Amino acid sequence: MNTPLDLDQLQTFIAIADSGSFTRAAETIFKTQSAVSMQMRRLEERIDKPLFERDGRNNRLTEDGQKLLIYARRMLRLSHEAIASFDDQQLEGNIRIGMPDDYADRFLPEIMARFSRSNPRVELSVVCEPSMNLNELIKKGELDLALVTQCDQVHPSEILRTEPLLWVSSASHNIHEAEVLPLAVGRTTCVWRRSAIHALVEAQRDYRILFTSWSASVLSAAVLAGLAVAVLPECALRPGMRVLTEAEGFAQLPKFGIGILRGASKQAAIMDALVQHIVASLETISTPPITSLAPERQLASHQKQKKSNTHYLAIDW
Repeated sequence: MNTPLDLDQLQTFIAIADSGSFTRAAETIFKTQSAVSMQMRRLEERIDKPLFERDGRNNRLTEDGQKLLIYARRMLRLSHEAIASFDDQQLEGNIRIGMPDDYADRFLPEIMARFSRSNPRVELSVVCEPSMNLNELIKKGELDLALVTQCDQVHPSEILRTEPLLWVSSASHNIHEAEVLPLAVGRTTCVWRRSAIHALVEAQRDYRILFTSWSASVLSAAVLAGLAVAVLPECALRPGMRVLTEAEGFAQLPKFGIGILRGASKQAAIMDALVQHIVASLETISTPPITSLAPERQLASHQKQKKSNTHYLAIDW
């Protein structure tokens, strides 16, 4: 008779798959690295297939590992649901959370996965708006929680994570070398836009605002197409992008805080539980590697920049 798969081993297996490392997985599930390795040896023996292969310092799933991962997630999800169905103290209700779309793209999958596994009876409604709009929705009572960029002291938030703001260009184009720098930025109230323009004015660098949008996807698309340079948080970096540094003539931009705003919701227990999951998610999510230009391709023309700053709007979403 076939022996059932061990759920604890599958949980460890999922942690390794998500983190790409036995060491990081051990920290996440509070086990020693030797215990994690032992569990994976036993799991590989159980299915008689190798699950991992080395990829530099990381562990990549084999084809059989990818196949098992699908079943492992389903089995753990069903286990959590079964346990939760017998928990009379399980939180129940609905909560409304807002965040900018760039945070939703980077953080929301992990937040939702963590929270839904622990609170299957809570309905989560998500609104994607710029941080300034979310502030207003919180004040109007239309949101319970908001994950926002800390823009000013007028709307202070509880800071959960600090990230650098980066000049970002395409790894396949040289648009950053244009005599008049084309920009893809947020709208006029965007603090990142104001930081970028202030830095360019200080550097006496000519620029033109080619794309304006609240959508991080639009700005990223303009960057990846080689049409413009953008300012994005570290968490928004994508494959095909590269970071421009001071050596290329782009001044270092200030760091910013990602914070939580709480509304006047009567569902304090649900709000507290969701905040705990958000904090845990932001602590465990790693940032993409930062890649800058190779020295031989560094920007030389920034020394020839003009003192007048020209800018005009071309496309606005």
